Amino acid sequence: MNGVGRRVLVSSIQAAKCGGVISSTKAMSSFVDSYKFETLAVSSPKTNVLHIEFNRPEKMNTMTAGMWKEMVECFNKASMDENVRSIVLSGRGKLYTAGLDLVEAASSLAPSGNDVAREAFRMYKFIGLAQESCSAIEKCMKPVITAVHNGCLGGGMDVISACDIRLCDKDAYFSVKEVDVGLAADMGSLQRLPKILGNDSLIRDLCFTGRKMKSDEAKSCGLVSTVYEDKEKMMEGAFELAELIATKSPVAIQSIKVSLNYGRNHSVNSGLEHIRSWNAAMLQTEDIMKSAQALMMKKTPADVKYSKL
Repeated sequence: MNGVGRRVLVSSIQAAKCGGVISSTKAMSSFVDSYKFETLAVSSPKTNVLHIEFNRPEKMNTMTAGMWKEMVECFNKASMDENVRSIVLSGRGKLYTAGLDLVEAASSLAPSGNDVAREAFRMYKFIGLAQESCSAIEKCMKPVITAVHNGCLGGGMDVISACDIRLCDKDAYFSVKEVDVGLAADMGSLQRLPKILGNDSLIRDLCFTGRKMKSDEAKSCGLVSTVYEDKEKMMEGAFELAELIATKSPVAIQSIKVSLNYGRNHSVNSGLEHIRSWNAAMLQTEDIMKSAQALMMKKTPADVKYSKL
């Protein structure tokens, strides 16, 4: 091949590579474009990683019925999105979230003039929406890593207790704040925190007093797994962790989450029977052979091209 021919060939290969990168970038961008919300900001900082942010910084990311509805829609969508393999949840602005928007809540909780039974049904629906905003995180098939900076108050505790992995910066503090506004937390903290911390005395201390738990105590009791120097380093760590998870077999990752959630709420024997039945199907996946071949060739899951799920 003469010099001109070689230059043409090299140019063609470079163009193809460039086109592939551009196509991949456009594909990632286009799938994120379908996540349009008013109270949440959504992006994709890494391949197959979705970043969801509370986006009411001017209101300290306080939670409203509108935010709850968008959280349910967003996490349900991400759960079914084959382009998403892991999720990072954080907050924009000065803090993670200050919890319930008390101004809007005062309006929603104001007596409607209905009789007691109808008023109870109205409140039942309102609480159900609030609960589902957190349960949607837990039920999402993709692992959710939450990154907490500064304050995580009230409803924020319900949110993080539904997440799979919790990280924070050294300035973070946590408070089951509902007791200070005259109510018991009803979005999941009282049900999930005991299973996370395993310390009944500490749970009651936090919930009866509403006191602040600082980052060092949160780490020592197991509420968070890692404490970072600042928010920037925390977000870098969160994205790196999410990216690593996203390189693994999606069949394996989603199966692990399903089994862990099931096992938490059932006996060991029930959990074993569940994973036995589940894996009777999942062990037939092509991902096992692909992963085994990669290991034998001294490669990592990041070198394997797993099919979408």
